Amino acid sequence: MTLIRKLYDWVLHWATTRYAIPVLFVISFVESSFFPIPPDILLIAMVIAAPAGWVRLALICSIGSVLGGMFGYLIGYQFMDLIGNRIVEFYHFQEKWGKIGVLYDKYDVWAVIVAGFTPLPYKVFTLSAGAFKINFSTFVLASAVSRAARFFLVAALLYKFGPPFKVLIEKYFNLFTIIFSFLLVFGFFLLLVIL
Repeated sequence: MTLIRKLYDWVLHWATTRYAIPVLFVISFVESSFFPIPPDILLIAMVIAAPAGWVRLALICSIGSVLGGMFGYLIGYQFMDLIGNRIVEFYHFQEKWGKIGVLYDKYDVWAVIVAGFTPLPYKVFTLSAGAFKINFSTFVLASAVSRAARFFLVAALLYKFGPPFKVLIEKYFNLFTIIFSFLLVFGFFLLLVIL
């Protein structure tokens, strides 16, 4: 827990530097296509550090995430053999890959919306959307709606309840770390169960 606490403090430090916005954008971008850590962590830290900028921060996070999703789509569409399969292997979704295609056939845009809003690994759905040739415009629209809904909801709640929430995080940091880790693992597990 000490290491995670140091990481949390380090992230909070970034939230107050002049590099905070570019770092938030980059993490949002890469998480949507291959990076395992969600941008919510930095978004939360930044809104807690500067609550008045919550709308701008949520917008930057949303734009970075949607552009990253488009990059993930490109990898799946054009470079699945070269790069995409390695990402799928990293997340151990080789055996479930065909079932993701079935989800797209059955639910189409709703699969992207659910993955973009929930703890499900969005990056798997961006790659698969490209690999299974989902309509690009529909994919971008679904990504924009779901990612913006998620990040604006997180930022708005923190804006509204930020200072008490920060005190709560400080007091129960270990518990929040366990809950967040559980949700992250649960998202991957849920996807494996669904498939």
